[in-house]
Amino acid sequence: MILLRILLLPFALLYRAITGLRNYAYDRGLRPVASFDVPVITVGNLTVGGTGKTPMIEHLIRLLQTDHRVATLSRGYGRETKGFRLAAPGDTARTLGDEPAQFYRKFGTLATVAVGEDRAFAIPNILQEREDTAVVLLDDAYQHRRVKPAFTILLSDYNRPFYTDMLLPAGRLRESRGGAARADVIVITKCPPEIQEEECIEIEKRVRRYAEKPVFFTTVRYGAPTPFGEHQQPTPAVEVILLTGIAQAGPLRKYVASTYTVVAHLELGDHQAYTTADLDNLRKLTQQYPQASILTTEKDMVKLVDQQLAGARAGLPFFFLPIEVEFVKNGEDFDAMIQNVVARDH
Repeated sequence: MILLRILLLPFALLYRAITGLRNYAYDRGLRPVASFDVPVITVGNLTVGGTGKTPMIEHLIRLLQTDHRVATLSRGYGRETKGFRLAAPGDTARTLGDEPAQFYRKFGTLATVAVGEDRAFAIPNILQEREDTAVVLLDDAYQHRRVKPAFTILLSDYNRPFYTDMLLPAGRLRESRGGAARADVIVITKCPPEIQEEECIEIEKRVRRYAEKPVFFTTVRYGAPTPFGEHQQPTPAVEVILLTGIAQAGPLRKYVASTYTVVAHLELGDHQAYTTADLDNLRKLTQQYPQASILTTEKDMVKLVDQQLAGARAGLPFFFLPIEVEFVKNGEDFDAMIQNVVARDH
């Protein structure tokens, strides 16, 4: 692995030059940036792969939805449509992408959910269609600099923090570590619940080599497994087949293994669309382990409930495991910062 990184280092240096020039152009005002009358809050990361953006967006929706009309805007990875689209009844993960479909399924009556590759074009469309919009949440848009945010939240995975990583393709960084300085706050996600104060202090020191900004720490809170599909089982069996199509399945598998016996793990790519062949393979596993239930993520669930998969899904004992963000400490301070941003811009 070390040798491979050394071999890829020249390409990483080229990538650094390209992304550095792009950021320089935006920093110096050489490229146009759109700003809007409503506050735009960006949630993103410096690395490729999952850092917990979806549960953070959901946390912000829950925090703000009582007093403000919230809109979420995502690119819509994996969808079969193109351009701007406002979520409406009948939309699915195929038309929106898995994460926006999850937002719409949970908050569709309380929040506007939209997708669009060009955020600077999509936001005016949201404001035209939903004139009561008070705040726009940009999902996975840290590098989308054509929009000027009112507040930027940078997420970094505790298990692979940005300050130890390298630029693509030698590592996972989308841009140099110094890009962290654009954030208003940095949130270290997926921390162990028992993380000690001394470790938090050390992590803060390492983060502040690149960004003198407030640092918060969150962990994952798992909810009770929820049944879906056509079966009648209220709770999963002791034995489970784990099904995942997410970027980092390791922490989830570790949690599931602490409560259940994982007899098999069918692991697919992040944002991958499910096919009848995938469910046929899953059905073969249930025949091999007839006492096992199927446990998956909420993001996978919104793809699996697609009507086109109804026949292949029939009778399989599906459950999904909901998750939420939980702050290790000072969560009230983080929430107050967000609420102040929205109040300040109104």
